[in-house]
Amino acid sequence: SNDALRGATPQAAAQVLQWVSFADSEIIPPASAWVFPTLGIMQFNKQATEQAKEDVKKILTVLNQHLTFRTFLVGERVSLADISVACSMLWLFKQVLEPSFRQPYPNVTRWFVTCINQPQFKAVLGEVKLCEKMAQFDAKKFAEFQPKKEAPAKKEKGGKEAAKPQEKKEKKKEEKKPASEEEMDDCDAALAAEPKAKDPFAHLPKSAFIMDDFKRKYSNEDTLAVALPHFWENFDREGYSIWYSQYKYPEELTLTFKSCNLITGMFQRLDKLRKNAFASVILFGTNNDSSISGIWVFRGQELAFTLSEDWQIDYESYDWRKLDPDSEECKTMVKEYFAWEGEFKHVGKAFNQGKIFK
Repeated sequence: SNDALRGATPQAAAQVLQWVSFADSEIIPPASAWVFPTLGIMQFNKQATEQAKEDVKKILTVLNQHLTFRTFLVGERVSLADISVACSMLWLFKQVLEPSFRQPYPNVTRWFVTCINQPQFKAVLGEVKLCEKMAQFDAKKFAEFQPKKEAPAKKEKGGKEAAKPQEKKEKKKEEKKPASEEEMDDCDAALAAEPKAKDPFAHLPKSAFIMDDFKRKYSNEDTLAVALPHFWENFDREGYSIWYSQYKYPEELTLTFKSCNLITGMFQRLDKLRKNAFASVILFGTNNDSSISGIWVFRGQELAFTLSEDWQIDYESYDWRKLDPDSEECKTMVKEYFAWEGEFKHVGKAFNQGKIFK
């Protein structure tokens, strides 16, 4: 792109980069979670979809306010900021943002329509028709996208089958042959040479509490009526522990979307811990007056972060306190943080938004 698209001044260039980052980290994740099931390329998850809708509303609110007295996001002409944000919202406008949903955000709709009607946009996107009715998950369409199992070949009778036994054996032998080093590309060779990482939880005995079962209940069924009772009925007090975490530096938290990025970034860096942990982390308060705290469930009785160097980047920014699973304090906090509703007396700020690590 040229200087005009990237931002003609250092200040404009910085603003363009901010909006490109906003599109990547704030718009694309909830847009994908909401839209992909309607296209049949991802399974529907009610809780994820509802959360995505709320996230999209917050995004539209930010954009609507910013565009109140602006035609474009940065400066007086189209920039990479408009291209990135408009394209990341393209399928939202085409699939799910029906008139009643976008009605509170007229500035965003005006800006989006202005962008997509620019000749350069049209040359790539063609004619874009705004959604008239919110698309829903189509199980039949989703099934069509799933890989179909090949039907086993029918056996041939008589001489034809008997005539080719040697040929079949040779084919099987060929299939079993591993690819030689010459056939492997550099990436495959590097992966093959890399030693398998040791499971940090290998030293712990097996637990009767199946974390994946609870996560399925939490994702697909009512939290208070189904998931929470399942959690307490099956929780293994010897094999797992429950911890309360609180961000140490609330005075450094500014805009709420930036504070949420702290939580999202931590979750991303802990990706390999997901199998043995679950967490609900909540942002409380408003811009420049917020706090972050959460409830974590780990395999074992110690903080899991110490088991792997890869997990130690963020945890020291939090205070950690182990909870007694049989105490009323623990049960109340688990209920409030898992359900994202309650008094949260220990916080003193209103619920803003939450993130789930699962």
